[in-house]
Amino acid sequence: MELVVGASESTVKSLLGKLGGLLAQEYSLIRGVEGDLHFINDELTSMQAFLRQLGETGGGRVDDHRVRDWMKQIRDITYDIEDCVDDSANRIHGLSRDVCCYFLSNSVYEVLTWWPRRDVAAKIASLKMRAQQIGERRQRYGVENPKTPDPADGSDKPPASSRKAGFDAASNQDPSLELVVTKEPVGLNKYMDDALKNWIADKDKAGVLAIVGYGGVGKTSLANSLYREFGDQFDQRAMITVSQTSDVDAILKNIKDQVTSHNNQEQQGGHSDNRLLKGLRGVMASQTHAQCMGEATWTKIRNSLPEKGSKVIVTTRFQAVATTCARDPNSDHSREVKPLDLNESKQLFTQAFDESKGTKEVENILENVWKMCGGLPLAIVTVAGLVACNPDKLPLNICSSLFPESTRDAKKEVNQEEVARIISHCYNDMPAEIKTCSLYLSIFPKGHRIGRKRLTRRWIAEGFVFEKDGMSVEEVAETYFNHLIRRKIVRAVKHSSSGKVKHCVVHDMILEHIVAKAAEENFITVVGGHWFMQPASSKVRRLSLQGSDAKRSKDTEKMNLTHVRSLTMFDNLNQLPSHSFRFGIVQVLDLEGCKGFRKQHTKEICEMVLLKYLSLRGTDAKKLHNTIKNLLKLETLDVRETKIVELPKAICNLERLVNIFGGNKITRQALKLPDELMKRTKMRAMRVLSGVEIAGEAGVLHHLTELRKLAIYKLNIKSDMALKDLLSSIWYLGGYSLHTLLIEDESPELLQLMSSLPSPPKFLTALELSAKIVKLPDWIAQLDVLNKLTLSVTALRTDNLEDLSKLKALFSLTFSLAPSKQDPETVTMIQGNRAYPKADIIIPAGGFEKLKLLRFSAPFLPLLTFSRKAMEHLQRLELRFSMLEGLHGVEFLESLKEVHLSLRMKKQDHPEINEKAAEHIKKWIEDDITGSNGSSKAKIIFDQYYEGL
Repeated sequence: MELVVGASESTVKSLLGKLGGLLAQEYSLIRGVEGDLHFINDELTSMQAFLRQLGETGGGRVDDHRVRDWMKQIRDITYDIEDCVDDSANRIHGLSRDVCCYFLSNSVYEVLTWWPRRDVAAKIASLKMRAQQIGERRQRYGVENPKTPDPADGSDKPPASSRKAGFDAASNQDPSLELVVTKEPVGLNKYMDDALKNWIADKDKAGVLAIVGYGGVGKTSLANSLYREFGDQFDQRAMITVSQTSDVDAILKNIKDQVTSHNNQEQQGGHSDNRLLKGLRGVMASQTHAQCMGEATWTKIRNSLPEKGSKVIVTTRFQAVATTCARDPNSDHSREVKPLDLNESKQLFTQAFDESKGTKEVENILENVWKMCGGLPLAIVTVAGLVACNPDKLPLNICSSLFPESTRDAKKEVNQEEVARIISHCYNDMPAEIKTCSLYLSIFPKGHRIGRKRLTRRWIAEGFVFEKDGMSVEEVAETYFNHLIRRKIVRAVKHSSSGKVKHCVVHDMILEHIVAKAAEENFITVVGGHWFMQPASSKVRRLSLQGSDAKRSKDTEKMNLTHVRSLTMFDNLNQLPSHSFRFGIVQVLDLEGCKGFRKQHTKEICEMVLLKYLSLRGTDAKKLHNTIKNLLKLETLDVRETKIVELPKAICNLERLVNIFGGNKITRQALKLPDELMKRTKMRAMRVLSGVEIAGEAGVLHHLTELRKLAIYKLNIKSDMALKDLLSSIWYLGGYSLHTLLIEDESPELLQLMSSLPSPPKFLTALELSAKIVKLPDWIAQLDVLNKLTLSVTALRTDNLEDLSKLKALFSLTFSLAPSKQDPETVTMIQGNRAYPKADIIIPAGGFEKLKLLRFSAPFLPLLTFSRKAMEHLQRLELRFSMLEGLHGVEFLESLKEVHLSLRMKKQDHPEINEKAAEHIKKWIEDDITGSNGSSKAKIIFDQYYEGL
């Protein structure tokens, strides 16, 4: 029931904001309905108060059909009112009243808008009547106000005063930064016997490992552990998800894209080159969740892989699938994963509880909680997140809520029904706004890696997040995401170099529960993908298209899509129904990674005048037209990794634009900004300008006082005065909100001018400079809050490192000399690494108080020597090179957990020579890292790739 409360309350809250804005207008475009709007606003305010109290007190039983039906009525009328408000903005505001008044009199304008205004007024009057009837119906059928439970009646629910009235964002800010560090899965070492390790190491035979077990028992954890442990032994590897609805050709394309992009990520920025799978040296495909994979499908997949050396790991809940996949006793293996024993359960619970930042006082009285989870890892970690986030709740109350049977045997295995109840309870326990955000996860396919920023920006565009506790919407959204991590609803799979979560995934069983709830509440409609869902019987509000086959397209054609306000697509635009981009009230359009983008799509998109969020990232879009000026409400525009290289001048009409993302981070292709953007003082809402080119004579950005991130991939300014204007803007904005700065410039003038700034931008938390730097400017050492520093085309010198060691907040440090930059100055700098001041680089003792990630990337890396007591908190060391003289003193890095080594090699006629050379280098580096006393426990991840492949 509380899930319903969460979704409904968020929708009402968003709508109240829109109604308030409409009522606050000095000139009402819909005359004669002010009274109706006031009534609807007041009625919804009362409904919101009811919903909030329902959520806080737990009033209203799940099996009370009267409450459920009344909640549905609130939800439906809220949706319809929101549609009406947005439609009025589309039909009336869309007529550009100001322009009409410029050419015509007010009376002519009112004649032109007479019919849409009359139609909207009639709809508002009808909605007022419905709202009134819903309120009367609640009284008529006895839907009572929620009551505070009395502890004396034996209820296991705490009184209202002890329940959280809402999410306290201010106290839930999480300043801690981490790296994804390899962790050994609890209780899974027993499956990694010598036979399995020898099977993986045998490169003469192809084979399959089938991991079988029921949901939540740890199959994926075992597969991921094997993938991390042995994946670097394979030249190419991929991770895919398979189900009964999967298309085999799409599966093979997915594998091909992953393995070819892995091999070409440096040269091609992650794009595949249509290489045949048969030509690959070896594939290790893991995390293949094949719930019902037919024999013909499996045969085609296996026959497409190399006949020698490839290894495939399949995880499945079904023994029949495992038998089908691992049928050759000479080359295939099977493992059945069993629940954890009590000791392992306690170890996992403690680990998850600590990760969720639970308090030790609570942990000491938790014996019954983890014992009751029956050894299922999913149940254990989910309950750990629940308990850690509820320090005021007694474990006894939690146990009685999760497991009503007081006589339950703690040694008995938990069945799937009990796991589902645990998941449901953990969801229901969350604050209403967090539950709404969690429902939004159902938009993404099973196994999909969800980007943190992509998710939080969409929450904001949907109106799920509001400013509160003196925090911006971005900061509040960040706390919501961190809370889902703590709750173990989502799991971090990758951290950025700044220490924040970059990508996360949702466990299959949790996602299945979310999808079911989202469908039940008509919150999100999913078509295709891995879930069997009945076609929506009512108006579709948010649509996620996860399949590209013709059948799915026909299913979508039958739906009522006139009320869609959020459209997300995966894979291909062929699944899109005809004229689908002409939805009148769409506010979020996310086509990231879709192919089949055509010129007509751009035209149709620019007619979606209510659009707030538009992502064409990774599509084959080529150009944006001037008609984009129609999108006056647009806040986020993402055209990264497309062929769009220039924004039209019309973009400067979009005064609400907050984020512009363009270019390609790896290839450094830039998105050219129009000169007019530098001159327009109206675009004051801009917070992010990323991946852009600044060209011409204009470099003035002083008016963008809200700018938080500026990433310039290309500077093409023609005059010294314009360059000085740009640096003056950076200095000026550094006194406001500029936190992230990236500048790539091949000329030396920029750095020279930056050295002469009156004062450095002291509030920077991330800085990346790509310029020919031999000696670092002095002001860098004054950046007291700098968290991430990347220096490209910079000499690797001991004195530079000594200066940087003074940065107290530095978490991540990267030195890079890109091999593609082979001009004489860069070549001299590369050679200088070997000659200055002597033949090695010494990492000084002391300093680097918070550094956890250190990266060096260059064709030639000199001898690196770590002093004793140097970088005492360093967790991860990454080296990418063609030649490396050696490493000394790594054994002194007591906190080191991972060493990533990437050897770049030239393509030769005899690759076996390179193989032997690579093995020799790996052994030599292992000896250097281990040291004479063998004290280092860091895991070594070694990778080699060939230039030109």
